[in-house]
Amino acid sequence: MKISEEIQNLIPYSPGKPIDETKRELGLNRVYKLASNENPLGPSSKVLEAIGAELTELHRYPDAGFYELRQAHTKKFGFAPEWFTFGNGSNEIIDLLIRVFCAPGESVLTSANAFVAYGICTKAARANFLETPMAEDMKFDLKAMKQIYDDAKSNQPVRLIFIANPNNPTGTYVGKAELDEFLDSMRGETETLIILDEAYLEFVDADDYPDSLQYVKDFKNVMVTRTMSKVHGLAGLRVGSLIGHPEFIDLIDRVRNPFNVNNLAQRAAIVALDDEEYLKRVREVNTSGRDYFYAEFEKLGIKFWKSQANFVLIEPQSDGRALFNSLLKLGVIVRPVPLRKDKTFLRISIGTKEENEACVAALTELRDAL
Repeated sequence: MKISEEIQNLIPYSPGKPIDETKRELGLNRVYKLASNENPLGPSSKVLEAIGAELTELHRYPDAGFYELRQAHTKKFGFAPEWFTFGNGSNEIIDLLIRVFCAPGESVLTSANAFVAYGICTKAARANFLETPMAEDMKFDLKAMKQIYDDAKSNQPVRLIFIANPNNPTGTYVGKAELDEFLDSMRGETETLIILDEAYLEFVDADDYPDSLQYVKDFKNVMVTRTMSKVHGLAGLRVGSLIGHPEFIDLIDRVRNPFNVNNLAQRAAIVALDDEEYLKRVREVNTSGRDYFYAEFEKLGIKFWKSQANFVLIEPQSDGRALFNSLLKLGVIVRPVPLRKDKTFLRISIGTKEENEACVAALTELRDAL
């Protein structure tokens, strides 16, 4: 059977190493996973109660039209229900956007060192994948992005631009002034959709962070993706959302599988969306853990980037892959990220106080390898 070159050359997404697998391989009794940007507190008690009540309906198919979930988002964000649709995590939404709006031979544009799913989904769709270099401060370089867009559009039309804000794996963000300037420069480009990927929005505390939903109102071709996996603690249920003009939402709904978000996930998302007390607690734990990491990394002389998300990126002076393996042997799972061909960085999720302290203790023990 002939398989396309794009599929044969595709490097699959590599998830964070599981806890049980690490225990088995290394004979460990206690393992701390700080690799996948998961919410260390787990889902809220209100969500668990709602899931329990829904278990008796598992013989029923999910609501393929998301009536209640759309109503909950309308109440929360102020857009009419037809401005929303949902996916099996925001990953599915990214995949659907590329499948619907980008034909083979057309292009998707983003930054280097951005969310790896953009490239995987683009190549699987037989489309061209374009990346701009990151700025020296590990941020999206929107001026370079506009230049590459202008250079490319005459012979390989750019149909989608993904801007992860904050970005994974760097934790950096694009401020309002930069994004305003970029979107104004793209105002006439009606054949291109600009996707603001806000998986980590709820952790942001920067004063100049932009209001993405205002852009959705002001620009027909701006859409926003979000997820319930991070701050809401629903990574295991997979619920992502897309906010955008109803004309484009309708096209996504024509292609997505009709029961792509299950009953439990929909019910959990409805309850989680409005649980402000729980969200406040999660943010407090994240801010405290983030500040703790900053202080300890400075003591250890580790280079790091201040983050607007629930993880911190560090650059070991030594071999990052070797340090990752050494941390594994001490029962701490982090995420190696090869942001340069010659250098592997480490992304460390913010966990509970115990998990964070275990990570710092392991790094301290490995001080000579930093």
